[in-house]
Amino acid sequence: MSTDINSIKEQFNHIKLCVFDMAGTTVNEDNLVYKTVRDAINQALIDEDKADKAVDLDICLAFGAGKEKRQAITDILNELDIAGDEVESLTDTAFTIFKTRLAKAYTAETLASFEGMLELFNKLKETGRKVVLNTGYDATTANNILTILGWSVGNEIDALITADDVRHGRPAPDMITLAMENFGIKDSMQVLKAGDSGIDIEEGKNANCGLCIGVLSGAQTRAQLEQHAPDMVLRRLTDLAELI
Repeated sequence: MSTDINSIKEQFNHIKLCVFDMAGTTVNEDNLVYKTVRDAINQALIDEDKADKAVDLDICLAFGAGKEKRQAITDILNELDIAGDEVESLTDTAFTIFKTRLAKAYTAETLASFEGMLELFNKLKETGRKVVLNTGYDATTANNILTILGWSVGNEIDALITADDVRHGRPAPDMITLAMENFGIKDSMQVLKAGDSGIDIEEGKNANCGLCIGVLSGAQTRAQLEQHAPDMVLRRLTDLAELI
């Protein structure tokens, strides 16, 4: 934690826009997306007679968490002893497999919101703050998740911004910048960003957010998150209610 709790509470008083990651932060899917990334990469490696390069979930979480998913696959493959020109081809294959498998994997039985999430959203909105979800997912996947959860823009949340909506994905600040523009927020110090990966924290810092918060409910450990110097790390996003 880079600042004390009193300083965090003081800064939180100025927050007008809360930008939250989806999987692992607001949505409980038991790292299903990264398990699917792992399986897609390993299938692509098998198809190219490179089964000996198979990756495990820890590598996928360490090098892929929070990123636009095609970029995540590329970055994971770049950690293996594979020639650069082969990485591009394997990325194409693995990403195609990933999209097909994830579309089938996400169902009402495999994901849900974390307990107390809607209560947190309502409390934030009652205090005049906007609640925005942002994600490394494409728009189709993100909207499918909202449908499964029964959430919609204008009701449970104020906006959804996906990797499809911007030119540069995380850790670039583009999604946060777009959220600010959508709600007329000029001062990034009035923005809070929270997520379960170091990339979420980097995204918030690159946008110069007033608060950048890590959560332990998803992809990465406290040690992994603290490498990116968040303002604080919470066990779960709903603990944020203690600051309101």
